[in-house]
Parts: sequence; C-alpha cells; structure tokens
Amino acid sequence: MKPVIVTDIARTDAATARALGSHGVATVHEAMGRTGLVGPGIRPIQDDVRIAGTAVTVLSHPGDNLMIHAAVEQCREGDVLVVTTTSPSVDGAFGELFATALQARGVRGLVTTTGVRDVAELRELGFPVWSAAVFAQGTVKATPGSVNVPVTVGGVTVRPGDVIVADDDGVLCVPRRDAAGALAAADARIAKEAADRSAYRSGELSLDRKGLRPLLAELGIEYMTQAEYEARGDGGA
Repeated sequence: MKPVIVTDIARTDAATARALGSHGVATVHEAMGRTGLVGPGIRPIQDDVRIAGTAVTVLSHPGDNLMIHAAVEQCREGDVLVVTTTSPSVDGAFGELFATALQARGVRGLVTTTGVRDVAELRELGFPVWSAAVFAQGTVKATPGSVNVPVTVGGVTVRPGDVIVADDDGVLCVPRRDAAGALAAADARIAKEAADRSAYRSGELSLDRKGLRPLLAELGIEYMTQAEYEARGDGGA
C-alpha cells in the first residue's frame, strides 16, 4: 500500500461515542453480539480508567515512530489514537512527550500494539494507554507509513472514525456505521441488567430468572444427595 495521510475522516457522533463509553467494554461487547473485542494482548497501564472516542489510526514500520508524529496533527478533541505496525514490534514507540502533545489536543488516550515507555510520567499526566508491552527500547524516525487507513489490532479491524471503548476489561471497537444500533442495544442491556440485579438482591436465583433449569435436565445433569453420590462408588460415572 502506498503511504498516505488521510486528513478528512468521517467520525462517529461525539455524543454517541460518549454514551457507549459510559456503558463500558463488557456491556457493549455483549450488546453487539460479542463482536469487536480486541485480543487480550492489549492491556491497560493504569487501573480504574474508562475512555471512549473516535479512532485516528496509524500504520507504522516496526521500530519507527515517524507516523505517530504525523498523526498528532490529524487528532482532535474526542479522538483515541490507535497505532499498529506492519509486522510485530514492541519497541517503545510512545512516551510522555507524545502524550503531552495529544493531551493538549483533547485526545482521550492511546491503544497500541507496540510498546510504550515513560509509564510513570504517563500515569502522572493522566493519559490513558492500552498497549502490548512496556518496553524502553527506542525507535527511529525514518520509514514511511500511513495515517487514517484501516488497521488490524488484536484481530479486529479498526477504521478511522470508529468508536474505541477501553477500560480495565480491555479494548473494543464499534464500527462507525453500527454505533447507533450498538448504543440502543447497550441501553436495553443496561435496563435488563438493572432488573436482574434487583431480583438477585431480593434472593431470586439466576437459574430461575433465566429459565435454566430445563436446560440442566436436557443436558442430563442430575440432582442427588451426597449420600446418593457416594453410594454410587464410582465417582458418579
């Protein structure tokens, strides 16, 4: 692919992105039919932080952060920078100076398949990061790449303007075209979970509320006393 910087991406509506973020990764993931979840190799460097914003994507050469420098100019309030490389690399391509520049532009945080460094400073700044590694190895600025093209992160395709939701549970991508529907489904799930929570607090069992007892029987799962179990003498086989 010829190197390119796309400057006029369409972004998901900011209010929709914020609302999806309020629900969190697990809820939106379930509401979307268990799709969009980035693999577990991308983890937060901080605790108790949740963000959501629109993706600005970077495709870089391994060990080279030139295109992150180029991407900063394309970022605006409410974005999340999403960085990956053309082949695996966990070199420390991102640190405190990048975070300072992005924070000044209103960027919500970073999701990257590379490594990051200056972790203490990033935490002190309050700039949230989800990365594949923490690694102080430096990088060069020498090789062309692209900004605002589709990229793959943890097995998920992220397109510019998609919604990124990230928290302690991981990272989720909500495609821009599906964002409104995902929000409606997440709202409905939140209402259902609130009703379930109230029922469980009053003592109702999930087996009954979810109608799971017939499934146990269908699967051949038996109820018996301990004496009955021990009397079988074969471990229940």
